[in-house]
Amino acid sequence: MSAPIPPWRHIDTILFDMDGTLLDLHFDNYFWRELVPRAYSARHGLSREDALALVQQKTDEVYGTLDWYCLDFWARELDLEIAALKRTITGKISLRPNVERLLRALWDTGKRMLLITNAHPASLEIKMNNADIAAYFHRCISSHQLHLAKEGHGFWEKLRQLEPLDPSRAILFDDSLPVLRRARQEGVAHVYGIRKPDSRRPALTHDEFPMVGDFADLLPGLGGKVKVRSQNEPEPAP
Repeated sequence: MSAPIPPWRHIDTILFDMDGTLLDLHFDNYFWRELVPRAYSARHGLSREDALALVQQKTDEVYGTLDWYCLDFWARELDLEIAALKRTITGKISLRPNVERLLRALWDTGKRMLLITNAHPASLEIKMNNADIAAYFHRCISSHQLHLAKEGHGFWEKLRQLEPLDPSRAILFDDSLPVLRRARQEGVAHVYGIRKPDSRRPALTHDEFPMVGDFADLLPGLGGKVKVRSQNEPEPAP
C-alpha cells in the first residue's frame, strides 16, 4: 500500500535523511558487512568470519551513538583507512526510485529543503560528490555538527539552534525507526519511513509510521505535471 500523500500546503520545511532514504542502503551494508571485515581480516591476520564477528561486536557496542556513525572513530578502532575504503566503491552509490523527480518537484515549490544525516562529514562529502543531488538542498547538515545523533534526546532542539524551523510545519523522511520516533516525540508533525532502504534486502514491515516505497507516489498534490522517470530513462541534470 502506498503511503498517504503528505499535506504539502501545511508544510514549510522538508527534511530528508540520506542513507537508506535518498540513497540505496546497499552501499553501506556492503561496506560494513563485506568490505570492512575483508580489509580487517587482511590487515590483522584473522579469518573472514572472525573479522566479521569482531566488527559486528564493536558496532553493536556503540549502536545509536554518534561514534557508530563516526569515520574517525572507526579508523582508530579498526586501524583502517575507513574514508579511503569508502572511496574505492563509489560505483555502488545510487539513488532510490524517483528520488530526483521528487526533489526537483519539491524544490520548485519554494519550500525549505534540508538534508539531515547522521553520516560523518567525510561520508556526506563522498556521497554528495557521487550522487549529484546536493543542489536540491538549501543546506546539508551532519549530526556531527551538533555533536548528537538524530535519535538522541534533544536533537531537534539543537537542530533548531542551527536551522530555525517550525516542527509543526515540517516533514521528515527517514529509514530509521529510532530517528522517526525521536522526531515524533520532539514535535515533528509529519514523519515518514522508507519501505525498502536496501534494494537487495527484503522490505521492512511495520505500521508505526506511513512507509514510502517509491517517491513517485508522493508527487500528486504538488501541482503541475511532473513526469515520472521510466526504469531505463537517464536522469537529467539539475
